[in-house]
Amino acid sequence: MKQDPILERAEKLMKPGEISSSGFLGNDNRKLVDILLDDGQTVASLNLSHEILADRMEELTEKAREYLGSPVLVDGYLEVTIQDSRGNIACPFQHMGMYPKENVHVLNVKTGESIQWTSLNIHMIREHGFYEGKGSPFRVDPLDLVRVLGIMA
Repeated sequence: MKQDPILERAEKLMKPGEISSSGFLGNDNRKLVDILLDDGQTVASLNLSHEILADRMEELTEKAREYLGSPVLVDGYLEVTIQDSRGNIACPFQHMGMYPKENVHVLNVKTGESIQWTSLNIHMIREHGFYEGKGSPFRVDPLDLVRVLGIMA
């Protein structure tokens, strides 16, 4: 699909070394617009929304912040830990504001599966429907997110 100039600019900022050393696209060769459409279709097929997923991620992140780096058990099966890397990072979509460099790790103690995300991931999912490109070290695959967190429509 043809990509508008706003997404072209964002895609350029997502390349390694522009905003982050690893970038946001990984080894995904698709245009940004196609990445957004594919992940959007995946989320819609689950009868969920980007906002529902981002809200749950934010809820777990806030719980982890309360425990200052120590693991906290949420809902009896999600062990959540946050690590602050100090500093902030900008949104590649050029949204105003900076997002704290913190990594949230969630372990589903029932299944042994885990997933991680950053504060910027939450913002990009909620505001842009962007989960990062395949192969990106910080990609949050929507199917993995739903499965690990036990989210149901």
